[in-house]
Amino acid sequence: MGGKRRKADGDGMEGGEDEDSRQKKMKHKDTLLPSTVKNKERRSAILAKLKHQKKVEKRKNSKAREADEKRALELGEELPPKKIPRTIENTREIDDTVCKPDDDELFAGNDADEFSSILKQDCTPKILITTSRFNSTRGPAFITDLLSVIPNAHYYNRGTYDLKKIVEYAKNKDFTSLIVVHTNRREPDALLIIGLPDGPTAHFKLSRLLLRKDLKNHGNPTSHEPELVLTNFSTRLGHRVGRMIQSLFPQVPNFRGRRVVTFHNQRDFIFFRHHRYIFETKESKQAESKGKNSEDGKEAKSKEKVIARLQECGPRFTMKLISLQHGTFDTKGGEYEWVHKPEMDTSRRRFFL
Repeated sequence: MGGKRRKADGDGMEGGEDEDSRQKKMKHKDTLLPSTVKNKERRSAILAKLKHQKKVEKRKNSKAREADEKRALELGEELPPKKIPRTIENTREIDDTVCKPDDDELFAGNDADEFSSILKQDCTPKILITTSRFNSTRGPAFITDLLSVIPNAHYYNRGTYDLKKIVEYAKNKDFTSLIVVHTNRREPDALLIIGLPDGPTAHFKLSRLLLRKDLKNHGNPTSHEPELVLTNFSTRLGHRVGRMIQSLFPQVPNFRGRRVVTFHNQRDFIFFRHHRYIFETKESKQAESKGKNSEDGKEAKSKEKVIARLQECGPRFTMKLISLQHGTFDTKGGEYEWVHKPEMDTSRRRFFL
């Protein structure tokens, strides 16, 4: 009897459920996941079927949305709000250090930091570029490309000199920044940027390097001073790193040269690109007036149209900040403003720049 009562109770619970929830459960039960199928051919067929169903459903929703917009336009109503897709960027964790336009403390600090004299055009940036002690062939090739990107940059052979002695030499020669290209297994893998004379020192991991000769249909840059574009440096740390990168370039770009250098920050990866503008004129024929054929003796007029496009000059690489240190390079007694540690990577939606 107890078994009958349990069965009756179970039937009563099932009867209390909504029809929609019951159908959803049945549909979910009937759906076979590809990961549960061991046979490769059957698994591929199930995956293809699921992709097709998803595509059909997406097309159906798109048509329904277009019909709603058309109906709203005909009735003079407001258009339905567009759905914003969820991305890692727009679901970013809230950060208290994000810069705001009305942050007076931030702008007051800009006037007193180490880069203010260069960014206010009180002095011209002068860059010294060198390598690590154990160098390879791609290290100098990368430096050659950097020399064509950064105006007023000079290359000095490292030799056996200690980095602290090079920093002192650069200070005495009135250099404003020092860039060290570190190589590992014959491939540049890190950049050390030292602001002179008082720092700071930024250590970047270098990846996905493509030299100019590796780029297909690359352009050759001119000696004009480039236009600098920095995007998505939104936090206090990102603002400081952006000003440090900005201090490497003169603040009076020559737009006639049509050169553009871009540092784009996305998910704490800084993507470097170097382009130039190219303006091309194309002729398009247009009839002089409607209803008149070419038989009347009036030929079609040709109109010139200017088309602008970008041509990459190279190099192309990606940087990721590892540490930011107060003052010039000092591994033993240096004080760090920020250091990336593995335990900081607790979420994919947590960014620091």
